[in-house]
Formats: sequence, structure tokens, C-alpha cells
Amino acid sequence: MKPGTVFYIIVGILIFHFLFDLILELLNKSKWKEELPDELKGIYDEEKYRKHIKYKKANFSFGIISETVNLIIILIVLFNDGFAVLNNWVISTTASPVLQALLFFGVIGLASTIISLPFSIYSTFVIEEKFGFNKTTPKTFILDLIKSLLLGAVIGGGLLALIVWFYTLAGDNFWIYAWILTSAFMIFMSMFYTSLILPLFNKQTPLEEGELRNAIEEYSNKTGFNLDNIYVMDGSKRSTKANAFFSGLGKKKRIVLYDTLIKDLTTEQIIAVLAHETGHYKLKHTLWGIVTGIIQTGIMFWLFSLFVSSPVLSKALGVDEPNFHIGLLVFGMLYTPISFVLDTVMGFISRKNEFAADAYAAKTSNAKALEEALKNISVKSLSNLTPHPLYVFFHYSHPPLLDRLKSLYK
Repeated sequence: MKPGTVFYIIVGILIFHFLFDLILELLNKSKWKEELPDELKGIYDEEKYRKHIKYKKANFSFGIISETVNLIIILIVLFNDGFAVLNNWVISTTASPVLQALLFFGVIGLASTIISLPFSIYSTFVIEEKFGFNKTTPKTFILDLIKSLLLGAVIGGGLLALIVWFYTLAGDNFWIYAWILTSAFMIFMSMFYTSLILPLFNKQTPLEEGELRNAIEEYSNKTGFNLDNIYVMDGSKRSTKANAFFSGLGKKKRIVLYDTLIKDLTTEQIIAVLAHETGHYKLKHTLWGIVTGIIQTGIMFWLFSLFVSSPVLSKALGVDEPNFHIGLLVFGMLYTPISFVLDTVMGFISRKNEFAADAYAAKTSNAKALEEALKNISVKSLSNLTPHPLYVFFHYSHPPLLDRLKSLYK
């Protein structure tokens, strides 16, 4: 295959992905009705529903603009050999393949952050603020940005440096060592994310003694599932939206409740939400998520090892001599369709797992309480309760609320 052909395949993938997402967004928008649909009566009232429609319209327009700008910028860079120019600069700066890769992707990452910053500011301080969700202060926003950049540089840069180093030592067989490294990192992060990374952004405190703690202990004893590690996170620091999540394995497992969730739900509803999160662990969804992630990563590294040294890939971006960072960039673009298919499959599995966790919660706690909790969380966040089926198929990790409610009583 000629380099020019690869170049236009990359351009085609980018444009097709943009247009495909645009079609899905338009299909999703076609499901919105100005009047409150019958199936949503009793969930949304008229006023909340009108607010929900306005919120969706604001995010729709904003999303189209931001995605269009991103596509235009990447096409301008591609058609003007921007990546080749950057490659020439990093090669002239240092002869070390490790430092070259760090400089190359460091510049791309910084440029991406600068481009996305105005959109992030507008989303947070205009759209989310207008609809009453935003609680983020400018100080918190800036600190979050700085912390994210530093973490990306330290963790992402460290992993990249090691992978490139493996490549300099093992050649095309580097993928085996890179797979072992990233697999170990994934397992480590799944166990320690909430105790090491999350505290850099949010304060977590053990759930205090009282009615809720007693109810949780009662549920824990009934199901034979240790729920000692329950923490409350200051989610209200950034948003009024409520959530809860489960992370970790073995003794490191932890359930985190947003303080907004505790504020918005009754004790019985919170127990039902906890039962849902417990279901994910009991049914081994967390474990299988890690296993499938490791398998996918191994396949990706193996495929990358077949093309990393290809002159055709590097010449597609105007670089005559192949190197690791250009090979990684081109492969990442060409891998997009495969990633999209895998993400779609994983989304399908995730939705099935959500139904299963709901069924577990209904069996071990209270189906009616879970129904009320799901309704409360959805309405508070102005969620779209009538998405287009195709949009759900390609983008949703959780089933739509109405589908979950129907499944609860089967």
C-alpha cells in the first residue's frame, strides 16, 4: 500500500467518524418532543421536562461546534505536514528515542489541552451554570487542570517512556513487555485509584455512624458481603449531580457515595443503589472488566508491533525514516475503527451487566426503592429518557431509564 493511500484512509476515517456521530446525534435529537411524552408522565413534570429539552439543545449545539472545530484543526495539521514538522523538531532536539517520544506527545497533549480549554470553560461555567449544575469555582477548575496535566505527564509520560525503552531493547517483540507493564498498571489502578488518585481531586471521608450506616450494616449482614469500606465524596464541590461507584478488588474494594446522593435520596433508596453496586462485584463484572481490558490491550500492542517500523506508515505523515512515536500516532488513527467496534461490544456487555446488577439489587433490597432512586437521579441530572435506539447501541454504557424500570419487575 502506498503512503498516499494510507494518508487518505486516515482522513477518511476521521471524516467518517465525525459524520457517523453527527448522524447519531441528529437521530437522537429527532426523538425529542416539545410536549411531555406520556411515558414520562410521573417521572418528569412539565417544567422539568422543558428544562431538560433546553439543556439537551444547548449541549447538542455546543457538541457539534466543538467536534467540528476539532476535525478542522486535525485536517489542517494533516494536510500541512504538521506532524512531520513536529517530528523534525524533536529529532533535532535529542537523539534519544525515549525523549523524542516524550517531547512529541507532550507537545501534542499540550496543544490539545489549549484547544479544548475554551470549550471546557464554556461547558462548565456557561451551560452547566445556566442549568444549575455547576459548583466548580475558577480556583478549583484551574487546580483540576494543573493536577490533570501533572498526572498525565508523570503517569502517562512514565508509561510511554518505559514502552519506548522496551522497544529499543526488544525491537518488535516489545509488545510482550509493554502488555505486561500496562496490565500490571491496570490492576494496580483498579485497586488503588480511589485511595491514591481520587484524593488529589476530592475529599473522601468514611461514612459516619447513624441511621444510614446502621442500614448498610444490616444489608451487609443479610447478604454476607463486607461493606466496611464505604466513603462519602464531596461531589458537590463541582456539581449538583449525584452518583455512586464501586472500585477495587479483594480487601481493597471500596464503595464511594457522592454527598449529593446522600442529600437527594432516602436511606432505603441509598441501600438500593448500594445493592446495585454490590451486584456488580458479586456478579464479577468488575473482575471481567479488568480481564477483557487486559486482553484488548494485548491484542492492540501485538497489532501495533506489526506496523511500528513500517516506512509506509511514517511516510503517510511525511516522515521518511520510521520511528516509534510516528508509528504510534499513525497506528492510533488507523486503529480507530477497531476501537469503535470493541467499544460498541463493550457497551452492549455493560448494559447487560447493568440489568443484572439491577436484578441483584431488586432481589436483595427493594425494587421500588431502586426505581425511585433511578428516577430521582435521572430527573435531577436532566437525563434524556427517550434516546434513539441506535444512539443507545453505539454510545450508552447504561440502559435508558425506561428500559431499566421495565426490567426491574420481570
